[in-house]
Amino acid sequence: MISDGCLLCGARFFYYKPIMQSFSEIIRNRHGERLDYAFHPTQGEARGLVILGHGVTGNKDRPLLIALAEALEASGFSVLRFSFSGNGLSEGHFVDSCITKEVEDLGSVLDVLGRQPVTYMGHSMGAAVGVLRAAMDSRIGALVSLAGMVDTAGFASREFGDQIPDQGCMWEKSDCPLSSRYMNDLTAIGSVASHASSIKIPWLLVHGTEDDVVPLEDSLTMEPLAKSAAEIHAIDGADHVFDGAATGQMCRAVTEWIARKVAP
Repeated sequence: MISDGCLLCGARFFYYKPIMQSFSEIIRNRHGERLDYAFHPTQGEARGLVILGHGVTGNKDRPLLIALAEALEASGFSVLRFSFSGNGLSEGHFVDSCITKEVEDLGSVLDVLGRQPVTYMGHSMGAAVGVLRAAMDSRIGALVSLAGMVDTAGFASREFGDQIPDQGCMWEKSDCPLSSRYMNDLTAIGSVASHASSIKIPWLLVHGTEDDVVPLEDSLTMEPLAKSAAEIHAIDGADHVFDGAATGQMCRAVTEWIARKVAP
């Protein structure tokens, strides 16, 4: 990989040498838990490698992540989408899932991939994970936040404030128990906004104007705080998971941006 920079704005642009066309390594986090993943090799020489991370109660097979992976693959990028520990088919327990542990999980994925810079794209809580990891890990060369959670304490209070941790569950999903570890972690973090100034890489924030889970204001808070060439793309009428026509709009926004910023 060759890194070049803009002398005026300090933004970094990445031109990738050929990326692996296959990947079959077993990925485990520091607790020894195997992380389930799917690898999408592009045809021919890849323009870059993208990692996709999901949000709370989700997994690597969320429709929006599959659609995005396929769009990126068609655009010439290799893609690895994975489930955080305790989610989907990954090992571990859901009650142990929290942002702090998922930041570690993402680090374990990066460890297996080696030193080449990658683009990380996270949805919802997975976007908060991306901000915290990118703020301290130079292996992330570009960042995309999809309906990204910023005010973690506010999210905990707004969505689960009427539940009793270790007794209730998330959004009436019996297989997603609400743990005190999860709530305490969200509250302790408070907000990831304070880390925005540490993001000095190309950064895209995509958010729906009708998101009733993580408000658009979360993304709007981040742009002026970032020291990178951060961009916001608001999708009119889109909900939290970019359902319906918004899926295609989200995919187009991301693939056009990454082609322009990461591998022009």
